[in-house]
Amino acid sequence: MFSYYFKLGVRSLRRNPALTALMVLTLAIGVAASVSTLTILHVMSGDPIPEKSDRLFVPHVDNGPVEGWVPSDGPNDDQLSYLDTMNLLKSGQGERRTAMYGVEVPVEPPRSDIPAFTANGMAPTRDFFAMFNVPFLHGQAWTESDDTRGADVVVLGRATAEKLFGDANPVGKQLRMLGFPFTVVGVIDKWAPAPRYYKLIGGSRFGTGEEFFIPFASAIRHEIAHSGSMNCSANRDPGWANLLISECTWIQFWFETRSSAERADLQSWLDSYAGEQRKLGRLKRNAPNKLYNVMEWMEQLKVVGKDSKLSAWLAFGFLILCLVNTIGLLLAKFSVRASEVGIRRALGASRGDIFRQFLIESSVIGLVGGVLGLVLAFGALALIGMQSKGMAMIARMDWQMLILTFIMSVTAAIIAGLLPTWRACQVTPAIQLKSQ
Repeated sequence: MFSYYFKLGVRSLRRNPALTALMVLTLAIGVAASVSTLTILHVMSGDPIPEKSDRLFVPHVDNGPVEGWVPSDGPNDDQLSYLDTMNLLKSGQGERRTAMYGVEVPVEPPRSDIPAFTANGMAPTRDFFAMFNVPFLHGQAWTESDDTRGADVVVLGRATAEKLFGDANPVGKQLRMLGFPFTVVGVIDKWAPAPRYYKLIGGSRFGTGEEFFIPFASAIRHEIAHSGSMNCSANRDPGWANLLISECTWIQFWFETRSSAERADLQSWLDSYAGEQRKLGRLKRNAPNKLYNVMEWMEQLKVVGKDSKLSAWLAFGFLILCLVNTIGLLLAKFSVRASEVGIRRALGASRGDIFRQFLIESSVIGLVGGVLGLVLAFGALALIGMQSKGMAMIARMDWQMLILTFIMSVTAAIIAGLLPTWRACQVTPAIQLKSQ
């Protein structure tokens, strides 16, 4: 019976192609606007590492001055000082630990046909790669010994490696950075989480990732200035050594635990650590110490802003407006078929049969509108992605959004067809037969 009603719906739509096209286009535009906006919101707010997002934690201790501060002001900064960073690295807490900060250094390519250039990278500890499931194309991360002594080794991003060495495996080769020879120990494969949850402070939150990685200790030894934000709540003497012993916050830190159940133990240790530091005259604010998992960290730094949420609501408002117009068009279409409904009722069709027939016809409109809406959504996302590299990272549709597009379109058409279908079922056969 369904296939019969489906064929009737298709034939009915072909009788008035102009009106059918207008309904499909109206529905498609509404679906495309809402889906493209929802897709961006979905990518921005989705879990970027679901397999371990509840086991990765950002610690925070507030080391700001107490003068002029009240608890309602919030924390001094979401980053850590070098003093706290080194203490946390040596703590042995969690399964893995990593500290990191952004760096920007001059690179002298080994090939004479490529001029020197400035590259943007990061200086983490070796646990970074295992913590965040970074895939390797060649080689591997540097060793614990390299971390300890601050060796001049580098892990290259795939695009940087291909730029410098072509398709060859560059592991073991050297290039000059900062005027010093650095040995390539690995090349990561394509890896660009959206958002870049591991480094949300400083730089683009939606981008293509880092061009290279060098050991945290190596960057400290070479006194490489940080690339990103820094908060110094008190005056300090100039110089690298004075920065390292200051309370300036400029380093980001992550713990990885074996299970989410270890969060309470890690929190307890962090509270104990803060208590010990207060005895040494630090952390005078006595503010609560925080642990944020991945999703909480994204919420804390407002990765999805109010503007993005407002845009999504406006897009759904536009979809509702399109539905209202579709309802009007369906009412107009079904009203001229009153005689057809009367004849069918007189021949024995029940109101349920009429209801199913017209509802399936509305579903056909939704299905066609979904296909067209999907095409328009891809076009809209392509235009949005052309604005910047960051937007190109988030303006992409996955299989979940593909399925949602069709569900939304058919559901919207069915909702729009409920009132016209109900009106069609109220046709009185006797009146229609007399009028004929």
